[in-house]
Amino acid sequence: MATTNAIPVQPSEYVPPRIAWTRALLQDLQPTPGRVSSALRIVLASVIALVLMEALQMPFIALGMYFIFLIGRDSPAVSFRSSLYSCGVVIFAIAVEFAVVIVSDNDPVARLLSVAVVTFVAGMFVVATNYPALGSSFGLIYCTVISLWELHAPADRLVKSSLYLVGTFAISLGSAVAIEYIFGARHPAEKLQEQRRIRYVSLERLFRLYAEDAPPLERFHAATEVSRIAVAGSSQMMALYNTIVERNLDTGVLPLAMRLRITMLAQLMDVAAAFGLQNPAEIDTETRARCARLADELKRVVPGIPSAPGTGIQLGPGGHYSLLDRVEGALHAILTMPVDIGPVKHRELVALPSKDVPFFIPGALRSKQSIAFGLKISLCATFCYILYHALAWPGIATAVTTVLVTGLSSTGATKQKLAFRVLGSLIGGLLLGIGAIVFLFPYMDSITSLVVLEIVIAFLSAWVAAGPKFNYIGLQIAFSFYVVAFEGLRAPTGLAPARDRFIGVLIALAVMVLVFDQLWPVRTTTLMRSSFVSVLRLGADLFTAIDSGKPRPDILHQADILRDRLGKAVAGLRSMNGAVQYEFGAERSRHIETGDMILRSALTSAALLWNQLAVLHSAEDSHYLHEPGLRTMRATLADHMRMMADAIEHNSQIPIEPCCNFVDHALLDDPRYSDYARNTEARYDELQNFTAMLSLQK
Repeated sequence: MATTNAIPVQPSEYVPPRIAWTRALLQDLQPTPGRVSSALRIVLASVIALVLMEALQMPFIALGMYFIFLIGRDSPAVSFRSSLYSCGVVIFAIAVEFAVVIVSDNDPVARLLSVAVVTFVAGMFVVATNYPALGSSFGLIYCTVISLWELHAPADRLVKSSLYLVGTFAISLGSAVAIEYIFGARHPAEKLQEQRRIRYVSLERLFRLYAEDAPPLERFHAATEVSRIAVAGSSQMMALYNTIVERNLDTGVLPLAMRLRITMLAQLMDVAAAFGLQNPAEIDTETRARCARLADELKRVVPGIPSAPGTGIQLGPGGHYSLLDRVEGALHAILTMPVDIGPVKHRELVALPSKDVPFFIPGALRSKQSIAFGLKISLCATFCYILYHALAWPGIATAVTTVLVTGLSSTGATKQKLAFRVLGSLIGGLLLGIGAIVFLFPYMDSITSLVVLEIVIAFLSAWVAAGPKFNYIGLQIAFSFYVVAFEGLRAPTGLAPARDRFIGVLIALAVMVLVFDQLWPVRTTTLMRSSFVSVLRLGADLFTAIDSGKPRPDILHQADILRDRLGKAVAGLRSMNGAVQYEFGAERSRHIETGDMILRSALTSAALLWNQLAVLHSAEDSHYLHEPGLRTMRATLADHMRMMADAIEHNSQIPIEPCCNFVDHALLDDPRYSDYARNTEARYDELQNFTAMLSLQK
């Protein structure tokens, strides 16, 4: 085989942030499995909805077309349920609108106060429920319909306009659901297992080439393949998982804790791709040996390929981690997850049915962070509402919608969405919207030409929206184009609407930066700390619940709620860790390092807690719940995890106490309990080391 000394990527190459983000955006647009079919389904649903709404002369076409992009497409069942929720939110928002107008006799002060209250409630829904999209949708629809009463038009016309909105949503969402039922996924468990296999095989090949010191070009091709798959993220795997959850399907040969494993695998793909693309000219002996161990362990966990047990990846102490260290840490978290229990696997441990997931997150409604977030959203939205009505400039009403659809609970994540909102508005509103008004609409005289234009716009928006990192830009391209192109039932002839809507986005940007970043900032790493604290307390609650003495069904029900929150918390931490890069300032590097450390700690804690859940759900292992020594160990661990949570929350130092100090040594040698006790001890010590280092990060 011919060799080459060409090095596609040098590890020391400095890449300015602007160029790095451009490369990331181009990567995000690359084809990934299932992307074409998803985009085509959105296009078909959009065309059907557009033709029906134009034929029936329905108002609010822009909102109806936009919501086609928002419904879940994980499965037909998910689409149907999210459509029902969306229609329910629309009906409820209109009912609240009518109630406010009737009770207050259409008093302007009452309308204004209702905007403040509704947007506060919408903000609370975003952070306090397991269905955050309902909150932003409720706020968006209510502010849209209540603003109609500022026009001082005849009441019967305003009432009919509000009611027509229900019909618009029924048509658009019904079209989307029908398409999903026709072209929905089949055999999701098998497809999910195949997606996992593809990822593990690509990883094993990459590290095997590094271990064998293969030519740089060959390593580069393997790293590019890993990077291409990593760019797809976890969205497709999560879509298949959600299909299983919503329809309560057979999980087949999938392992336990599937949601958490998807997050762990996506994190492993990200750091492995970054390591592989360094591609140095020479590889030292130690790196080759470590890559060989990684390749062996990856081959062992490839789904469907039986292999002998491995020795595992051992982690060393330290505060700063190289990319290879991070790869080992991510794989170690996967390897320490529990395996299947006995010959009969518990299906509910693979995927928790949606019926078992509570609507409200326990304790979130009373949380100070939730209340503060709702107040910030209410302040921004109410100010923008007052501003555009005081100026009698309805074109900048996008300021309110921008607040409601971009507001998140951390500064970095808010900046990220605001930046994407501006970029999407530039492309969809100014470029495509004005371009269509100037160059296309004057020459379009039939529904056919409008359908062709819609196909192009919908496919472009859907393709961008299918990306894992910049998907929000695709949604904003669609929304910005629709509010310009479908302002009424006739083709627009003026350029002012596109200008006004973009100005509204800029106004919202200024208001939210002032409130979220200057007056009331919450850094992304601060929110990550808070989320990780909740993970630790979830663990303590789980240890306490196991030995609570309650009936076993009650314990299992509580454990199911805790593990659902655990999986979503870890997935949220990974998402927030990606938003840390949007924190600017002198301490940006420290924020990024802290975010990585929090995520690594959370993955370790998840492995610890899932080993407890596996024992709890196994009826054959019920004796683990009654052994006095194990009960004492779990009670002590619960106390220590609460101490860790308090230390992380208050930035105080954690005193390290090895788990062996409070574990009965007889249990470590007992043939029945030794594996469980030693596993718990090892995972706890790792977690304690990570949290001790994290507590030193101020």
